[in-house]
Amino acid sequence: MAMDDAGRHIVLGLGGVFVRARNPAALASWYRENLGFDVHDFGGSFGAIFNFAEREAGYQVWTVFPASTTHFGSATQPQMLNFRVADLDGLMSQLRSAGVPVEDKIERSEYGAFGWCRDIEGNRVELWQPPETEVS
Repeated sequence: MAMDDAGRHIVLGLGGVFVRARNPAALASWYRENLGFDVHDFGGSFGAIFNFAEREAGYQVWTVFPASTTHFGSATQPQMLNFRVADLDGLMSQLRSAGVPVEDKIERSEYGAFGWCRDIEGNRVELWQPPETEVS
């Protein structure tokens, strides 16, 4: 479990960067062709997976969503950050106790557990607890 010196839950690091695009396929293709991203189709969203070093399980994701996506919350939010956490339920409880706006819904799947909060400017932030065994 990742905690700071005061015993508070903390994030492990960046899990992914999600961006809006007018033409997600074209933007994904640009990143593939110009920066060498190993782009995949995640059911209509395009993205690349960057594996961590052998000693650390997990990966980071770069994903392009359609400009019309509701996944980011507000239509004016151009991107959403996803942060890896060790104990999603613990962190969500801690955030609620601190008065941080937290969504009640937690999604659990073979890809891990996902929860959302909003920062002080109203940006939707995604919190992700990876699965015990990595999905390829």
